Amino acid sequence: MPKLVFVVVDAVALLPVLWHGRRWRWLSLTGGVIAIVAFLAMWWGALVNRFRVDVREVDFEFPHLPAAFDGFRIVQISDLHVGTYGDDDRFVRKLVGVINGLHPDAVMFTGDIVNRHSSELIPFVDALSGIEAPYGVFSILGNHDYGDYADWPSEADKAADVAALCAMQESMGWKLLLNQTEFMHSGRDSIAVIGVENIGDPPFRIYGSLHKAYPAVGDSVSKILLSHNPAHWTDSIAGHDDVNIALTLSGHTHAMQIEVAGMSPAALRYATWGGMYGDEAGRHALYVNIGAGTVGMPMRLGATPEITLITLKAMP
Repeated sequence: MPKLVFVVVDAVALLPVLWHGRRWRWLSLTGGVIAIVAFLAMWWGALVNRFRVDVREVDFEFPHLPAAFDGFRIVQISDLHVGTYGDDDRFVRKLVGVINGLHPDAVMFTGDIVNRHSSELIPFVDALSGIEAPYGVFSILGNHDYGDYADWPSEADKAADVAALCAMQESMGWKLLLNQTEFMHSGRDSIAVIGVENIGDPPFRIYGSLHKAYPAVGDSVSKILLSHNPAHWTDSIAGHDDVNIALTLSGHTHAMQIEVAGMSPAALRYATWGGMYGDEAGRHALYVNIGAGTVGMPMRLGATPEITLITLKAMP
């Protein structure tokens, strides 16, 4: 990539030659400097920044929050992509230590635990089993968790791999929600945690169904939705008066693993790519976690691995 940057800039510097002029040497030198900076930034993103952890704390005023859940602490993690680390679990253990140090009431994982195969998770089962929260760990599957990025001898082999991934998450003590709902109870109060399988926009396949997970989405029950791709919220939750889901948690975008001064190329692809969003009516909110792992290029430029601490607050 740095070479490509230099070649493009240097080609522009040659334009005066077409009119029998001299190469713009200053532009060639500028291209060289830019290429060197890009080279160093990429290595910094690969060797340093992708192993840092950014804890982002968010207070969310939850409409009609049950009294027992005022001050409830949720840690959201997403997009671990553990296959990127081979069998080295040191960074994952670091994440678990940070999570436990936040003393969450519940932990919610919003998909993409592997890259291509369930076997990638095996070296990390012990580390991830160490997450501690009184209400447990709730999880869903992301687009990478279905084996769609690998070649399989048959559909049966692919289905068996997904089943193995689900079994490992359950062996870790996680509550994997496959178009299902679990309730968190505190005394006589409760909050529904809805988990849908992957629902996104093309080219990502749709496996999930909100109405299968929770048929009466417009009822008065307090709900938190886990949906991997934020496009699901944009298309089917935001602005829909017949849907009563106060908070949706998503991941998926990674901020394209590049974020500088609050800007990311992910904004060209997703209207909701990182942080907290709300619809015009103020009835539906979305938090997009930019993930803790990497996929594709093993580096992060500015988009530091994220752990989100969301504290639920009763609206005044």
